[in-house]
Amino acid sequence: QNEINEVPFFDVQLPYELALKIFQYLGKAELGRCAQVSRTWKILAEDEVLWYRLCQEEGYLLDMSISDHSCWKLALKNCRAREHMLKTNWKNRVGAVSQLHHEPGRVLCDVHCCDGVVMAGYTSGEVRLWDTRTWDYTAPVLAAVAGPAGAGALPHVSFVRINSSLAVAAHEDGTVSVWSLLLGREPIHHFQHNQHIQALALAPGGAAVATASGFQVRVESPDDRGVWQTPATFEIQKLVNFLNLVPDVTGSPVAVAAAEDIVYLLKAEDPGRILHSVYGQPVTCLDVAAHEAAFGIKTFGWLLNEPNQILLYNLETNQCVTKVGNSIGDFSCVNLHSSPPNMLVAGNRDRRVRVFDLRCGQAVCSLLGHQLAVCAVQMDEWKVVSGGEEGLLCVWDQRMATKLWEMHARHPVRRVWFNSHSLITANIPEEKNPRGSSITEDDPSLHRKYRGVIYSYEFSVDQLAVDSVLPICRSSYDEVSGYNYNIGLAVPYDSI
Repeated sequence: QNEINEVPFFDVQLPYELALKIFQYLGKAELGRCAQVSRTWKILAEDEVLWYRLCQEEGYLLDMSISDHSCWKLALKNCRAREHMLKTNWKNRVGAVSQLHHEPGRVLCDVHCCDGVVMAGYTSGEVRLWDTRTWDYTAPVLAAVAGPAGAGALPHVSFVRINSSLAVAAHEDGTVSVWSLLLGREPIHHFQHNQHIQALALAPGGAAVATASGFQVRVESPDDRGVWQTPATFEIQKLVNFLNLVPDVTGSPVAVAAAEDIVYLLKAEDPGRILHSVYGQPVTCLDVAAHEAAFGIKTFGWLLNEPNQILLYNLETNQCVTKVGNSIGDFSCVNLHSSPPNMLVAGNRDRRVRVFDLRCGQAVCSLLGHQLAVCAVQMDEWKVVSGGEEGLLCVWDQRMATKLWEMHARHPVRRVWFNSHSLITANIPEEKNPRGSSITEDDPSLHRKYRGVIYSYEFSVDQLAVDSVLPICRSSYDEVSGYNYNIGLAVPYDSI
């Protein structure tokens, strides 16, 4: 594009392509200094190839080609400015929060989230979806399949799971329904268990569904023609407590199931493989990544020399890679699949959140701020978000080991999901059938404090048409008036 064929390098003249290869080893600051040497070096230091490569190396705009932007130096600058803005908003709790509402008289049973799409199941048997990537929070109801009893009230929803293409719900009567997010509200597949379902799993990036009912684990997946079938059924010695499908598996699906004190690796070609089994040490939590599985084990009084730990197993070699943790309390939740490489975050019943470095097997930091057991955790490179059974949501700076801010609601925080600009939390009640002096079994106006709630936080300024300080509560005079946390409650805030 420029007409320079040779670039002066001190006392020699180099071809432009060779000079460009030399400049590829420089960073942003060095390229800026080189651009001040001469007009020729300025043209070379601002070449689009150099800045496109820098943008890709820093993890920005990975899905774009070099022809999608006319100035990659400006694109990198804008990406870094947006990242800094989002990080500042996260730390200072600058953003908007909304509640994902549902019809009165229904208690929240389970919530799952994938890429900003929230799926929720209720005691009425209804399953709803919200797309929090837009502010249009209309929640379509996914049509359910009538149970074996025929028409009438649907049973409670036990579990819901969602990924980028499928949504799955399991009901109390053993009915499992599968919907396609691309084809509409009618289920594309359903099947029935004779007993109560203890666990439900959906492959994060695939189309496999696993259910555990009684002493049986069943895997369902579509074939090449899209016809759903049951490629594998496994018989388990004990009742399954936790069930996960291994992501990014080619061929038949692979499941990891924890049944009391036994952890199974369930493959169609090797159905009975036991990954871990120690009598008297039940599994308290489980999470699975592409090649590894992490689970917490509970020990008892006669094993005082070996406290509660988290074991990390390699799913290819079936060997224990490392053991982390040295806690008196039970590990109640663990997150491996969305943690940074070589890192793991876990919550404990001793009210602490611990971040472990798997390379050295040591705890990087221990965070204490909850009043009851921690039941949901997630982390990225610099922050940790945790939810407790007392209803407290805490956001931590992982490197400083300090609490940035917290929010409180009535029910336990069972689900936490976040990305760079948004946060989804679900407060799910323990009691699905509350009883009281003013509550009857068919009362549609069940008091909202018993229902549970889903919160959606948005920290991106670009998506909000507000030029001033962002309200943490978006409200109008038609609703309950909100207020602005960022000015110390000095002035009430209402969007007029």
